[in-house]
Amino acid sequence: MTPEEFQAKLGKQGIELSAKQMDQFASYFHLLIEWNKKMNLTAITEREEVYLKHFYDSITLAFSEAFTAKGKLCDVGSGAGFPSLPLKIVFPELEVTIVDSLNKRITFLTTLVETLKLEGVYLHHDRAESFGQNSEFREAFDFVTARAVARLNVLTELCLPLVKKNGYFFALKAAKSEEELVEAKPAIALLGGKLLQAEDVSLPNGDTRHIITVQKKKDTPKKYPRKPGLPNKQPLK
Repeated sequence: MTPEEFQAKLGKQGIELSAKQMDQFASYFHLLIEWNKKMNLTAITEREEVYLKHFYDSITLAFSEAFTAKGKLCDVGSGAGFPSLPLKIVFPELEVTIVDSLNKRITFLTTLVETLKLEGVYLHHDRAESFGQNSEFREAFDFVTARAVARLNVLTELCLPLVKKNGYFFALKAAKSEEELVEAKPAIALLGGKLLQAEDVSLPNGDTRHIITVQKKKDTPKKYPRKPGLPNKQPLK
């Protein structure tokens, strides 16, 4: 997907990108490739692949009915800034908070945010478990998202405590898994959530992505998330 195709495909979804926004995406790509030479940010480095599998893929979250262009979004384990920073470029009024456990990635993201002149982006070097127990951030966000490989029951414990009541947790998955959904339902209920939908989204090349939407209906019990490492070692059942 060339930058021009990227712009045109988003236009068909009702998302019109300005010349400034296109320049921001171009700078994002160049910085990603430059920094990737000295640290592992992504295995995807071809321009057309980055625009499709990172930029466009991130923005598919905006196709969800529950998503709005305003509000506070927290991205847990953002890595190289996906999906939150492409969304921030497209929707400048969105307030973005990123938490990542690797300080090297936070250093890259700091440079990226400064270079792109993005305002209203807050970066935190922390584990999601301790971040979710911080009273400043707990149940403070309209949207929390994770584009991660962890299983849904693990992601739910890391993310749902950060969602305010009636807000949404979005899990972005590469593939649909009924088994994973069934496995995660007890954790979703325990942590105060309600599964709203699990929808397939098609990328322009025909690949399918899977977006799981959970709405926060009740406060999360104070004991969750548990201590760092425990959600992965002993997932909720």
